[in-house]
Amino acid sequence: MKTFIYMVRHGESPKTEGDERTRGLTDKGRSDAGIITQLLKDEGIDAFISSPYKRAMATIEELAQSVGKEIVVFEELRELVFIGNDQIMADSELYPLVKKMFSEPNFSLHGGESIRICQDRAVKALQKILEQYRGQKVVIGTHGAVMTLMMGYFDSQYDLDFLLTTSKPDIYKMEFQDDVLVETKRLWGN
Repeated sequence: MKTFIYMVRHGESPKTEGDERTRGLTDKGRSDAGIITQLLKDEGIDAFISSPYKRAMATIEELAQSVGKEIVVFEELRELVFIGNDQIMADSELYPLVKKMFSEPNFSLHGGESIRICQDRAVKALQKILEQYRGQKVVIGTHGAVMTLMMGYFDSQYDLDFLLTTSKPDIYKMEFQDDVLVETKRLWGN
Protein backbone atom coordinates (compact mmCIF):
# COMPACT_ATOMS: atom_id res chain seq x y z
CA MET A 1 0.00 0.00 0.00
CA LYS A 2 1.34 3.43 -0.97
CA THR A 3 1.82 6.16 1.61
CA PHE A 4 3.00 9.64 0.70
CA ILE A 5 4.98 11.80 3.11
CA TYR A 6 5.43 15.47 2.26
CA MET A 7 8.43 16.78 4.18
CA VAL A 8 7.89 20.54 4.46
CA ARG A 9 10.96 22.30 5.83
CA HIS A 10 9.97 25.50 7.61
CA GLY A 11 10.25 28.91 6.02
CA GLU A 12 12.69 31.66 6.86
CA SER A 13 12.78 32.33 10.60
CA PRO A 14 14.42 35.18 12.54
CA LYS A 15 17.15 34.20 14.97
CA THR A 16 16.59 37.38 16.96
CA GLU A 17 13.44 36.54 18.88
CA GLY A 18 12.45 33.92 21.43
CA ASP A 19 14.24 30.59 21.51
CA GLU A 20 14.40 27.56 19.22
CA ARG A 21 10.88 26.47 20.17
CA THR A 22 9.16 29.84 19.98
CA ARG A 23 10.71 31.74 17.09
CA GLY A 24 8.25 32.12 14.25
CA LEU A 25 8.57 33.16 10.62
CA THR A 26 9.84 36.31 8.94
CA ASP A 27 7.58 38.18 6.51
CA LYS A 28 9.21 36.18 3.69
CA GLY A 29 8.62 32.95 5.63
CA ARG A 30 4.92 33.79 6.00
CA SER A 31 4.68 34.68 2.31
CA ASP A 32 6.37 31.39 1.35
CA ALA A 33 3.87 29.51 3.56
CA GLY A 34 1.16 30.90 1.28
CA ILE A 35 3.01 29.53 -1.74
CA ILE A 36 3.23 26.12 -0.03
CA THR A 37 -0.54 26.23 0.42
CA GLN A 38 -1.00 26.88 -3.30
CA LEU A 39 1.44 24.11 -4.25
CA LEU A 40 -0.10 21.43 -2.04
CA LYS A 41 -3.79 22.35 -1.68
CA ASP A 42 -4.88 20.00 -4.48
CA GLU A 43 -2.73 17.03 -3.38
CA GLY A 44 -5.52 15.50 -1.29
CA ILE A 45 -3.62 15.63 2.00
CA ASP A 46 -5.20 13.44 4.69
CA ALA A 47 -3.20 14.48 7.75
CA PHE A 48 -0.88 17.19 9.05
CA ILE A 49 1.84 16.43 11.57
CA SER A 50 4.49 18.81 12.85
CA SER A 51 7.45 19.39 15.03
CA PRO A 52 6.38 21.28 18.16
CA TYR A 53 8.48 24.28 17.09
CA LYS A 54 6.44 27.36 16.14
CA ARG A 55 8.19 27.96 12.79
CA ALA A 56 7.44 24.42 11.57
CA MET A 57 3.78 24.60 12.55
CA ALA A 58 3.38 28.12 11.13
CA THR A 59 4.72 26.98 7.75
CA ILE A 60 1.95 24.38 7.28
CA GLU A 61 -0.84 26.05 9.29
CA GLU A 62 -2.48 27.91 6.39
CA LEU A 63 -2.45 24.74 4.26
CA ALA A 64 -4.03 22.65 7.05
CA GLN A 65 -6.71 25.29 7.64
CA SER A 66 -7.45 25.53 3.90
CA VAL A 67 -8.48 21.85 3.85
CA GLY A 68 -10.12 21.87 7.30
CA LYS A 69 -7.56 19.75 9.13
CA GLU A 70 -5.87 20.05 12.51
CA ILE A 71 -2.10 19.76 12.98
CA VAL A 72 -1.01 16.87 15.19
CA VAL A 73 2.21 17.65 17.07
CA PHE A 74 4.88 14.98 17.50
CA GLU A 75 7.50 16.05 20.05
CA GLU A 76 9.92 13.51 18.57
CA LEU A 77 10.01 15.52 15.32
CA ARG A 78 11.66 18.54 16.98
CA GLU A 79 14.84 19.82 15.38
CA LEU A 80 18.20 18.39 16.34
CA VAL A 81 18.99 19.89 19.73
CA PHE A 82 22.34 21.56 19.17
CA ILE A 83 22.75 23.09 22.63
CA GLY A 84 20.77 23.03 25.86
CA ASN A 85 17.88 25.22 27.01
CA ASP A 86 16.55 25.71 23.47
CA GLN A 87 19.17 28.41 22.90
CA ILE A 88 19.46 29.95 19.44
CA MET A 89 22.89 29.57 17.82
CA ALA A 90 24.19 32.01 15.22
CA ASP A 91 24.69 30.49 11.76
CA SER A 92 28.40 31.28 12.00
CA GLU A 93 28.60 28.85 14.96
CA LEU A 94 25.97 26.42 13.76
CA TYR A 95 27.33 25.46 10.32
CA PRO A 96 30.79 24.33 11.55
CA LEU A 97 29.06 22.42 14.37
CA VAL A 98 26.72 20.64 11.94
CA LYS A 99 29.66 19.61 9.76
CA LYS A 100 31.46 18.18 12.81
CA MET A 101 28.30 16.38 13.95
CA PHE A 102 27.76 14.72 10.57
CA SER A 103 31.40 13.56 10.49
CA GLU A 104 31.22 12.36 14.13
CA PRO A 105 27.65 11.02 14.61
CA ASN A 106 28.08 10.47 18.37
CA PHE A 107 29.40 14.00 19.07
CA SER A 108 27.24 16.52 20.91
CA LEU A 109 27.67 19.75 22.82
CA HIS A 110 26.76 19.90 26.52
CA GLY A 111 22.98 19.83 26.76
CA GLY A 112 22.61 18.92 23.07
CA GLU A 113 22.09 15.63 21.31
CA SER A 114 24.11 13.72 18.76
CA ILE A 115 23.15 13.04 15.15
CA ARG A 116 22.73 9.37 16.06
CA ILE A 117 20.31 10.09 18.93
CA CYS A 118 18.31 12.59 16.88
CA GLN A 119 18.03 10.23 13.91
CA ASP A 120 16.91 7.38 16.14
CA ARG A 121 14.06 9.36 17.72
CA ALA A 122 12.94 11.00 14.47
CA VAL A 123 12.99 7.77 12.43
CA LYS A 124 10.95 6.00 15.13
CA ALA A 125 8.39 8.81 14.85
CA LEU A 126 8.35 8.53 11.04
CA GLN A 127 7.91 4.75 11.24
CA LYS A 128 4.99 5.28 13.63
CA ILE A 129 3.48 7.77 11.15
CA LEU A 130 3.93 5.31 8.27
CA GLU A 131 2.13 2.65 10.29
CA GLN A 132 -0.64 4.86 11.69
CA TYR A 133 -1.35 6.70 8.41
CA ARG A 134 -0.73 3.81 5.98
CA GLY A 135 -2.24 4.49 2.56
CA GLN A 136 -2.64 8.21 3.23
CA LYS A 137 -0.98 11.47 2.25
CA VAL A 138 0.69 13.17 5.19
CA VAL A 139 2.37 16.58 5.45
CA ILE A 140 5.11 16.82 8.06
CA GLY A 141 6.19 20.29 9.21
CA THR A 142 9.89 19.83 9.83
CA HIS A 143 13.43 21.24 10.00
CA GLY A 144 16.54 20.88 7.85
CA ALA A 145 18.70 18.59 9.97
CA VAL A 146 15.96 16.31 11.29
CA MET A 147 14.40 16.06 7.81
CA THR A 148 17.79 15.10 6.33
CA LEU A 149 18.34 12.48 9.03
CA MET A 150 14.91 10.90 8.45
CA MET A 151 15.37 10.87 4.67
CA GLY A 152 18.97 9.66 5.02
CA TYR A 153 17.82 6.65 7.02
CA PHE A 154 15.98 5.41 3.93
CA ASP A 155 18.44 6.64 1.26
CA SER A 156 22.10 7.53 1.93
CA GLN A 157 22.15 10.28 -0.72
CA TYR A 158 20.38 12.47 1.86
CA ASP A 159 23.45 13.52 3.80
CA LEU A 160 25.27 16.70 4.86
CA ASP A 161 25.82 17.78 1.25
CA PHE A 162 22.09 17.39 0.62
CA LEU A 163 21.24 19.38 3.77
CA LEU A 164 23.49 22.24 2.67
CA THR A 165 21.62 22.47 -0.67
CA THR A 166 18.13 22.64 0.83
CA SER A 167 16.24 25.90 1.13
CA LYS A 168 13.89 27.51 3.64
CA PRO A 169 11.22 26.46 2.91
CA ASP A 170 11.58 23.25 0.96
CA ILE A 171 9.26 20.36 0.09
CA TYR A 172 10.10 16.72 -0.61
CA LYS A 173 7.39 14.22 -1.54
CA MET A 174 8.38 10.72 -0.44
CA GLU A 175 6.50 7.71 -1.80
CA PHE A 176 6.55 4.60 0.36
CA GLN A 177 5.37 1.12 -0.57
CA ASP A 178 4.58 -0.19 2.89
CA ASP A 179 7.78 0.76 4.79
CA VAL A 180 10.09 0.94 1.75
CA LEU A 181 10.98 4.29 0.18
CA VAL A 182 10.25 4.02 -3.56
CA GLU A 183 10.78 7.58 -4.79
CA THR A 184 11.48 11.10 -3.60
CA LYS A 185 10.65 14.26 -5.57
CA ARG A 186 11.48 17.85 -4.71
CA LEU A 187 8.38 20.00 -5.13
CA TRP A 188 9.77 23.40 -4.05
CA GLY A 189 11.55 25.47 -6.67
CA ASN A 190 10.90 23.10 -9.57
